[in-house]
Amino acid sequence: MSHLANRLREGTQKSHTAAENTAFMKCFLKGIVETVPFRKLLANLYLVYSTLEEEFRRHQQHPIVGKLYFQELNRQQNLEQDLAFYYGENWRSEIVPLKAGQAYVDRLKEISNTDPALLIAHSYTRYMGDLSGGQALKHIVRSALDLPDEHGTTFYEFDQLPTVEAKKDFKDKYRQALDSLEVDEATVERIVEEANYAFTLNRNVVDELEADVRAVIDPHVFELLTKQDRVGSTERRGHPVTV
Repeated sequence: MSHLANRLREGTQKSHTAAENTAFMKCFLKGIVETVPFRKLLANLYLVYSTLEEEFRRHQQHPIVGKLYFQELNRQQNLEQDLAFYYGENWRSEIVPLKAGQAYVDRLKEISNTDPALLIAHSYTRYMGDLSGGQALKHIVRSALDLPDEHGTTFYEFDQLPTVEAKKDFKDKYRQALDSLEVDEATVERIVEEANYAFTLNRNVVDELEADVRAVIDPHVFELLTKQDRVGSTERRGHPVTV
């Protein structure tokens, strides 16, 4: 066994904590969610997931990458529904990648061409976050934006994993798949390193959105919300919160 699941969990704890302590996420977790920055976030996540899923399909026959390709995790179509809700029918012509979002996409394309096994690091950081802390974020968004039923948070919905138990069972299955990979120590280390970089890329995206959040919050309130660091969720419970 590669013990990759545990190596990833332990090896990214500090990055998890750093991601949760961005100003954007501190506000988000306190229920401060505004439509403009949130839809920009979804637009950039759409570009990221579209690329990630395209590259995974491209490497379905890869002896390592192919074992971590689970179609039930795909987010592209769900994000398309959310973008149509927030931007309208012409959303494809409305969305614009942030500088950090484009860098994220470029990195996925780069490793897909040079070291495809590293795509696993991005799958782990994104999808395991979506299945864990992402489910709590869904409720924050729905409450903050007072959304109509079944609109605006499709990104967080997994049709094939509809219950808490189904999500838990799948995460166990995913960890077992990670541990079953026949990878040497050097590859394990590269994957863990790339997972930490994936968190950096994600932080860069939300950091670029910070100005949009500041624009709608009283400066004193913003300072109160963001001045104190949180204890990372992986340090408390093992369930990451990733936007």
